[in-house]
Amino acid sequence: MAQQQPIYILSENTQRTLGRDAQRNNIMAAKLVAETVRTTLGPKGMDKMIVDSLGDITVTNDGVTILNEMQIEHPTAKMIVEVAKTQEEQVGDGTTTAVILAGELLKNAERLLDQEIHPTVIVKGYRQAAEHAQIYLNQMAENLSKNDDATLRKIAETAMTGKGAEASKEKLADIIVTAVKMVADGNLVDLENIKLEKKVGGGIEDSELIQGIVLDKERAHPGMPKLVKNAKIALIDAALEIKSTEIDAKIQINDPSQLQTFVDQEEKMLKDMSDKIIKSGANVVFCQKGVDDLVQYFLAKAGVYVARRVKKSDMEQLSRATGARILGKISEINKEDLGQAGSVEEIKTGDEELTYVRECKNPKAVTIFLKGGTQHVVAEVERAVKDALGDLAAALKNGKVVAGAGAAEIEVSRKLREYANTLSGREQLAVLAFADAMEVVPRTLAENAGLDPIDMLTELKAKHDAKQKWAGIDVFKGKVVDAWKMGVIEPLKIKTQAVKSASEVAELILRIDDVIAGSSSKGPQMPPGMGGMPGME
Repeated sequence: MAQQQPIYILSENTQRTLGRDAQRNNIMAAKLVAETVRTTLGPKGMDKMIVDSLGDITVTNDGVTILNEMQIEHPTAKMIVEVAKTQEEQVGDGTTTAVILAGELLKNAERLLDQEIHPTVIVKGYRQAAEHAQIYLNQMAENLSKNDDATLRKIAETAMTGKGAEASKEKLADIIVTAVKMVADGNLVDLENIKLEKKVGGGIEDSELIQGIVLDKERAHPGMPKLVKNAKIALIDAALEIKSTEIDAKIQINDPSQLQTFVDQEEKMLKDMSDKIIKSGANVVFCQKGVDDLVQYFLAKAGVYVARRVKKSDMEQLSRATGARILGKISEINKEDLGQAGSVEEIKTGDEELTYVRECKNPKAVTIFLKGGTQHVVAEVERAVKDALGDLAAALKNGKVVAGAGAAEIEVSRKLREYANTLSGREQLAVLAFADAMEVVPRTLAENAGLDPIDMLTELKAKHDAKQKWAGIDVFKGKVVDAWKMGVIEPLKIKTQAVKSASEVAELILRIDDVIAGSSSKGPQMPPGMGGMPGME
């Protein structure tokens, strides 16, 4: 019998991993990502230093920042990074929790796959468990009111504990709560209205809240005043200079006096522009475009403070902070369009001059001015403050909060075990695996604090069985306490979003049984065998 010729369907460079091998490789990649960020969880979590190809250093324990900076190549690992990104976009905090939960769900699923349980059965069980986890989280959550400053402060402090800003978390929490309440529209907080400006110099405790905006701009002319009290502010989105024609134009002059007339006319137009601004009563002008030297001179003479080429986003924030209208034409300027501020001042900070717009009445945009000893310190403080702002915005929008310190996860795990006992099929094992996975958060908190995770989890479970739903781990004292009374409070949205994202990505990865990795002529785009991730040995 003639030997049959092999048939090639895929191109020569294609790599293919099938069945159990594909699942094992995918789960291995996901677990590696989770292990990378796991040590950063909690108040006693450690930081990572990431050095990029240019030698720039990032020191952080923010999950999403670490995963973004690592430039991960493996396709399955990238899916886990997406979980962190979703968490960051939706809440702004809890990225590490979401990633380690996804990794643990897949690790527990691997145990079930080894017992010959079909992936679709595991997926079905996980989906049921995730739905019930959402219900339990919503049932246990406590209500939060906008006027409950003490709880709002605790949420902000919880978000910053274990990060670079921890030393000054009380002061920063006060600043953050005040800022959020100023810009809140009912229970909705648009974080775009809280500008974070950072400068190296001083310490973290020197950070301040400015009821207005800090601009990275200096006054346009040295003859202008450095400080304007009781400022009347004009925001102009038009060039304060003579427009050149759209097309190339030539002007023929027969007589030298005509040239002088031409120059005089140009000067008159610029003087008219300046006079219109001065007549409106404006003593501060922020211009989005350029300002002619002559206009600067005329306005400086009249004692008007001018900053030019201000960013569009800054113009919008100035408008919200001062109540000024952004004008597209100078001819339309009048008193009603001007905004108010207590003072506008140019202040030298380090090597740079900044413009402070302060003491705005009822500002709808404010600035948190962060300071720190080095560039890396300030960058990490900024990340911590962003997390805290995201937490407060999520907590106010949702109106519900839970205790942290692993309390919520253990409670959900306990209730999922009770629910698993009501099931009769193989899904029961998947629900139990999901319940086990929920314990990864308290277990990791204990491990990172150098405590015995088995002792801690045993004690935690005993307290929760005794109906103490907020029993959590105090990593500083090494014992189980009431996390709510201790002031460890987080928005419900962190937990619900983490469970949702982690379970969905775990289900998606478990369904894959065939990985076809195509590659171009430039060489393979994927690690051989797809087993590892570059740079993560």
